[in-house]
Amino acid sequence: MSVAVVTDSTAYLPDDLTAAFGIEVVPLYVVLTGRSGREGLDVSPADVAGTLAVRGQHVTTSRPTPGDFVAAYRRRLDAGADRVVSVHLSSELSGTWDAARLAAAQVGTHVVSVVDSRQAAMGSGFAVLAAARAAAAGRSAEEVAAAARRTAAATRTLFVVDTLEHLRRGGRIGPAAAALGTALAVKPVLHVEDGRIVALEKVRTTTRAVAKMVQRVVDLAAGAPVSVAVHHLAAPERARALAEELRSRLPALRGEVHLAELGAAIGAHVGPGAVGVVVDPTDRD
Repeated sequence: MSVAVVTDSTAYLPDDLTAAFGIEVVPLYVVLTGRSGREGLDVSPADVAGTLAVRGQHVTTSRPTPGDFVAAYRRRLDAGADRVVSVHLSSELSGTWDAARLAAAQVGTHVVSVVDSRQAAMGSGFAVLAAARAAAAGRSAEEVAAAARRTAAATRTLFVVDTLEHLRRGGRIGPAAAALGTALAVKPVLHVEDGRIVALEKVRTTTRAVAKMVQRVVDLAAGAPVSVAVHHLAAPERARALAEELRSRLPALRGEVHLAELGAAIGAHVGPGAVGVVVDPTDRD
Protein backbone atom coordinates (compact mmCIF):
# COMPACT_ATOMS: atom_id res chain seq x y z
CA MET A 1 0.00 0.00 0.00
CA SER A 2 1.32 3.45 -0.95
CA VAL A 3 0.83 6.28 1.56
CA ALA A 4 1.17 9.94 0.53
CA VAL A 5 1.96 12.69 3.03
CA VAL A 6 0.38 16.16 2.85
CA THR A 7 1.05 19.18 5.04
CA ASP A 8 0.54 22.95 5.04
CA SER A 9 2.97 25.77 4.32
CA THR A 10 3.61 26.58 7.99
CA ALA A 11 5.83 23.50 8.40
CA TYR A 12 8.56 25.47 6.55
CA LEU A 13 10.26 22.35 5.26
CA PRO A 14 13.23 22.79 2.92
CA ASP A 15 12.25 22.36 -0.72
CA ASP A 16 14.78 19.57 -1.23
CA LEU A 17 13.12 17.48 1.50
CA THR A 18 9.58 17.97 0.23
CA ALA A 19 10.78 17.00 -3.25
CA ALA A 20 12.76 13.98 -2.04
CA PHE A 21 9.82 12.56 -0.10
CA GLY A 22 7.07 13.75 -2.45
CA ILE A 23 5.36 15.75 0.29
CA GLU A 24 2.45 17.87 -0.93
CA VAL A 25 2.35 21.35 0.65
CA VAL A 26 -0.95 23.27 0.77
CA PRO A 27 -0.37 27.02 1.31
CA LEU A 28 -2.18 29.25 3.79
CA TYR A 29 -3.42 32.66 2.62
CA VAL A 30 -1.90 35.96 3.73
CA VAL A 31 -3.53 39.40 3.53
CA LEU A 32 -1.29 42.46 3.37
CA THR A 33 -2.25 46.08 2.91
CA GLY A 34 -3.71 46.27 -0.58
CA ARG A 35 -3.23 42.67 -1.65
CA SER A 36 -3.40 39.02 -0.64
CA GLY A 37 -1.93 35.75 -1.79
CA ARG A 38 -0.63 32.29 -0.96
CA GLU A 39 2.18 31.86 1.52
CA GLY A 40 5.48 31.05 -0.14
CA LEU A 41 4.07 31.52 -3.63
CA ASP A 42 2.60 35.02 -3.79
CA VAL A 43 3.69 36.44 -0.42
CA SER A 44 7.25 36.18 0.91
CA PRO A 45 8.70 36.67 4.41
CA ALA A 46 10.23 39.93 3.17
CA ASP A 47 6.75 41.16 2.16
CA VAL A 48 5.50 40.49 5.67
CA ALA A 49 8.48 42.04 7.44
CA GLY A 50 8.26 45.12 5.21
CA THR A 51 4.56 45.59 5.89
CA LEU A 52 4.88 45.16 9.64
CA ALA A 53 7.74 47.69 9.71
CA VAL A 54 5.32 50.43 8.58
CA ARG A 55 3.41 51.93 11.46
CA GLY A 56 -0.31 51.22 11.29
CA GLN A 57 -0.08 48.43 8.71
CA HIS A 58 -1.11 44.92 9.60
CA VAL A 59 -0.88 41.43 8.21
CA THR A 60 -3.58 38.80 8.63
CA THR A 61 -3.75 35.15 7.65
CA SER A 62 -6.42 32.64 6.77
CA ARG A 63 -6.50 28.88 6.45
CA PRO A 64 -6.58 26.99 3.17
CA THR A 65 -10.09 26.11 2.07
CA PRO A 66 -11.41 22.56 2.36
CA GLY A 67 -11.46 22.62 -1.45
CA ASP A 68 -7.70 23.28 -1.48
CA PHE A 69 -7.17 20.14 0.57
CA VAL A 70 -9.62 18.06 -1.45
CA ALA A 71 -7.66 18.96 -4.59
CA ALA A 72 -4.36 18.02 -2.93
CA TYR A 73 -5.69 14.68 -1.69
CA ARG A 74 -7.14 13.79 -5.05
CA ARG A 75 -3.89 14.69 -6.81
CA ARG A 76 -2.04 12.21 -4.61
CA LEU A 77 -4.64 9.52 -4.99
CA ASP A 78 -4.77 10.01 -8.76
CA ALA A 79 -0.96 9.74 -8.82
CA GLY A 80 -1.16 6.26 -7.33
CA ALA A 81 -1.39 6.61 -3.54
CA ASP A 82 -3.82 4.31 -1.75
CA ARG A 83 -3.99 6.40 1.42
CA VAL A 84 -3.15 9.95 2.51
CA VAL A 85 -1.84 11.15 5.89
CA SER A 86 -2.25 14.92 6.35
CA VAL A 87 -0.20 16.54 9.14
CA HIS A 88 -0.88 20.14 10.21
CA LEU A 89 -0.26 23.17 12.37
CA SER A 90 -1.84 23.11 15.84
CA SER A 91 -5.61 23.48 15.78
CA GLU A 92 -5.21 25.89 18.73
CA LEU A 93 -3.35 28.33 16.46
CA SER A 94 -5.17 27.98 13.14
CA GLY A 95 -8.26 26.57 11.45
CA THR A 96 -6.02 24.70 8.98
CA TRP A 97 -6.46 21.33 10.68
CA ASP A 98 -10.26 21.79 10.66
CA ALA A 99 -10.24 22.59 6.92
CA ALA A 100 -8.20 19.43 6.32
CA ARG A 101 -10.64 17.42 8.44
CA LEU A 102 -13.62 18.71 6.44
CA ALA A 103 -11.81 17.82 3.22
CA ALA A 104 -11.03 14.33 4.50
CA ALA A 105 -14.73 13.81 5.19
CA GLN A 106 -15.48 14.66 1.56
CA VAL A 107 -12.81 12.38 0.13
CA GLY A 108 -13.38 9.62 2.69
CA THR A 109 -11.97 9.23 6.20
CA HIS A 110 -11.13 5.62 5.32
CA VAL A 111 -8.72 7.10 2.75
CA VAL A 112 -7.43 10.29 4.42
CA SER A 113 -6.13 10.51 8.00
CA VAL A 114 -5.66 14.01 9.44
CA VAL A 115 -3.15 14.64 12.25
CA ASP A 116 -3.18 17.71 14.51
CA SER A 117 0.51 18.12 15.36
CA ARG A 118 -0.24 20.51 18.27
CA GLN A 119 2.94 22.21 17.06
CA ALA A 120 4.07 25.08 14.81
CA ALA A 121 6.76 25.66 12.17
CA MET A 122 9.37 22.85 12.16
CA GLY A 123 7.69 21.54 15.30
CA SER A 124 5.11 20.37 12.79
CA GLY A 125 7.75 19.91 10.07
CA PHE A 126 9.70 17.26 11.98
CA ALA A 127 6.43 15.34 12.46
CA VAL A 128 5.79 15.58 8.71
CA LEU A 129 9.28 14.22 8.00
CA ALA A 130 8.74 11.34 10.42
CA ALA A 131 5.53 10.49 8.58
CA ALA A 132 7.28 10.74 5.21
CA ARG A 133 10.12 8.44 6.32
CA ALA A 134 7.60 5.90 7.60
CA ALA A 135 5.68 6.07 4.32
CA ALA A 136 8.91 5.64 2.34
CA ALA A 137 9.67 2.55 4.43
CA GLY A 138 6.37 0.99 3.35
CA ARG A 139 4.52 1.41 6.65
CA SER A 140 0.72 1.42 6.80
CA ALA A 141 -1.26 4.67 6.98
CA GLU A 142 -1.94 4.01 10.66
CA GLU A 143 1.78 3.60 11.33
CA VAL A 144 2.61 6.70 9.30
CA ALA A 145 0.12 8.78 11.32
CA ALA A 146 1.45 7.29 14.56
CA ALA A 147 5.01 8.27 13.60
CA ALA A 148 3.87 11.86 13.07
CA ARG A 149 2.05 11.98 16.41
CA ARG A 150 4.96 10.44 18.30
CA THR A 151 7.46 12.93 16.89
CA ALA A 152 5.15 15.91 17.40
CA ALA A 153 4.59 14.94 21.04
CA ALA A 154 8.34 14.70 21.72
CA THR A 155 9.38 17.83 19.81
CA ARG A 156 9.87 21.12 21.63
CA THR A 157 9.45 24.57 20.04
CA LEU A 158 10.88 27.68 21.73
CA PHE A 159 11.17 31.24 20.48
CA VAL A 160 11.89 34.84 21.40
CA VAL A 161 10.12 37.86 19.88
CA ASP A 162 11.03 41.55 19.83
CA THR A 163 7.47 42.48 20.82
CA LEU A 164 4.39 40.58 21.98
CA GLU A 165 2.12 42.97 20.08
CA HIS A 166 1.86 40.87 16.92
CA LEU A 167 0.91 37.76 18.90
CA ARG A 168 -1.64 39.78 20.88
CA ARG A 169 -3.17 41.32 17.76
CA GLY A 170 -3.49 37.90 16.13
CA GLY A 171 -5.12 36.40 19.21
CA ARG A 172 -2.26 33.95 19.78
CA ILE A 173 -1.45 35.27 23.26
CA GLY A 174 -3.68 36.98 25.81
CA PRO A 175 -3.85 40.79 25.98
CA ALA A 176 -2.94 40.75 29.68
CA ALA A 177 0.26 38.83 28.98
CA ALA A 178 1.13 41.16 26.11
CA ALA A 179 0.49 44.26 28.21
CA LEU A 180 2.64 42.90 31.04
CA GLY A 181 5.53 42.17 28.71
CA THR A 182 5.37 45.60 27.14
CA ALA A 183 4.96 47.51 30.39
CA LEU A 184 7.90 45.82 32.08
CA ALA A 185 10.08 45.63 28.96
CA VAL A 186 10.14 41.87 29.46
CA LYS A 187 11.55 39.62 26.72
CA PRO A 188 9.94 36.25 27.42
CA VAL A 189 11.11 32.91 26.14
CA LEU A 190 7.94 31.46 24.66
CA HIS A 191 7.14 27.88 23.78
CA VAL A 192 4.36 25.77 22.32
CA GLU A 193 2.63 23.76 25.04
CA ASP A 194 -0.30 21.50 24.17
CA GLY A 195 -0.78 23.45 20.97
CA ARG A 196 -0.82 26.91 22.57
CA ILE A 197 1.82 29.65 22.84
CA VAL A 198 2.74 30.30 26.47
CA ALA A 199 5.56 32.03 28.33
CA LEU A 200 8.29 29.71 29.57
CA GLU A 201 10.63 32.22 31.19
CA LYS A 202 10.83 36.01 31.46
CA VAL A 203 14.04 38.04 31.27
CA ARG A 204 14.89 41.69 30.64
CA THR A 205 16.78 41.68 27.35
CA THR A 206 16.71 39.88 24.03
CA THR A 207 20.32 38.75 24.49
CA ARG A 208 19.49 37.11 27.81
CA ALA A 209 16.29 35.61 26.39
CA VAL A 210 18.21 33.98 23.52
CA ALA A 211 20.83 32.70 25.98
CA LYS A 212 18.09 31.19 28.15
CA MET A 213 16.55 29.60 25.06
CA VAL A 214 19.88 28.03 24.08
CA GLN A 215 20.36 26.63 27.58
CA ARG A 216 16.86 25.16 27.51
CA VAL A 217 17.69 23.45 24.21
CA VAL A 218 20.94 22.03 25.63
CA ASP A 219 19.06 20.76 28.68
CA LEU A 220 16.37 19.19 26.51
CA ALA A 221 18.97 17.41 24.37
CA ALA A 222 20.73 16.06 27.48
CA GLY A 223 23.63 14.86 25.34
CA ALA A 224 21.44 12.55 23.24
CA PRO A 225 21.08 12.69 19.43
CA VAL A 226 18.66 15.42 18.34
CA SER A 227 17.54 17.13 15.16
CA VAL A 228 17.37 20.93 15.38
CA ALA A 229 15.85 23.73 13.32
CA VAL A 230 16.43 27.47 13.74
CA HIS A 231 13.78 29.91 12.51
CA HIS A 232 13.78 33.67 12.19
CA LEU A 233 11.95 36.56 10.55
CA ALA A 234 14.13 39.35 9.15
CA ALA A 235 16.94 38.42 11.57
CA PRO A 236 19.37 36.32 9.50
CA GLU A 237 22.53 37.27 11.38
CA ARG A 238 20.98 36.52 14.76
CA ALA A 239 19.71 33.19 13.41
CA ARG A 240 23.09 32.22 11.95
CA ALA A 241 24.84 33.04 15.24
CA LEU A 242 22.22 31.00 17.10
CA ALA A 243 22.68 28.03 14.77
CA GLU A 244 26.47 28.20 15.17
CA GLU A 245 26.21 28.23 18.96
CA LEU A 246 23.88 25.23 18.91
CA ARG A 247 26.31 23.32 16.69
CA SER A 248 29.06 23.90 19.24
CA ARG A 249 26.94 23.01 22.27
CA LEU A 250 25.12 19.93 20.95
CA PRO A 251 27.79 17.25 20.45
CA ALA A 252 25.23 14.64 19.39
CA LEU A 253 23.53 16.86 16.82
CA ARG A 254 21.91 14.69 14.15
CA GLY A 255 22.86 16.14 10.77
CA GLU A 256 22.89 19.83 10.03
CA VAL A 257 20.86 22.53 11.77
CA HIS A 258 17.89 23.38 9.54
CA LEU A 259 18.03 27.16 9.14
CA ALA A 260 14.85 28.66 7.68
CA GLU A 261 13.14 32.01 7.65
CA LEU A 262 9.59 31.92 8.91
CA GLY A 263 7.02 32.30 6.19
CA ALA A 264 4.24 34.82 6.10
CA ALA A 265 1.61 32.89 8.06
CA ILE A 266 3.68 32.45 11.24
CA GLY A 267 5.86 35.52 10.64
CA ALA A 268 2.79 37.76 10.71
CA HIS A 269 2.17 36.72 14.32
CA VAL A 270 5.70 36.78 15.75
CA GLY A 271 6.95 39.87 13.89
CA PRO A 272 10.36 40.93 12.57
CA GLY A 273 13.33 40.06 14.78
CA ALA A 274 11.83 36.83 16.10
CA VAL A 275 14.11 33.80 16.44
CA GLY A 276 13.20 30.28 17.45
CA VAL A 277 14.57 26.79 17.94
CA VAL A 278 12.82 23.47 17.38
CA VAL A 279 14.27 20.30 18.91
CA ASP A 280 13.33 16.78 17.79
CA PRO A 281 14.76 14.08 20.09
CA THR A 282 12.92 11.09 18.62
CA ASP A 283 14.84 8.04 17.44
CA ARG A 284 14.82 7.15 13.76
CA ASP A 285 14.16 3.52 13.10
